[in-house]
Amino acid sequence: MSEIEKIREKKMKELEKKFSKAEPIEKPIEVTDGDFDKTIAENPKIVVDFWASWCMPCLMLAPVVEELSRKYAGIVTFAKLNVDENRKTAGKYDVMAIPTLLFFKNGKVVDQVVGNVSQEVLEAKIKKQFH
Repeated sequence: MSEIEKIREKKMKELEKKFSKAEPIEKPIEVTDGDFDKTIAENPKIVVDFWASWCMPCLMLAPVVEELSRKYAGIVTFAKLNVDENRKTAGKYDVMAIPTLLFFKNGKVVDQVVGNVSQEVLEAKIKKQFH
């Protein structure tokens, strides 16, 4: 990341915090079938991690999602949806393999990642879709 990009990212975080009414969320929030649509509507930039407790690639990706949640707090919200407990939402978005991360912007899916990928891959998608 170039020095200009670092400065831009820092300034963007400062501006987001300044104009945000609530404290930035620094960890992924748990969502369910019952609150999924509301959560998507309330968060204009959100990445949802579709996962299951028995899924080893999901468990390997979890620390990356947590780190990105801290890094982009106030800019992008991260959420986790357990597909075993929330089949309706997983079906609605045709999630056939996990982990699947869906990138929502203003309520619409704008990108997705399937499988355990690196932090660099996810950050590139975040920057592409949300900056």
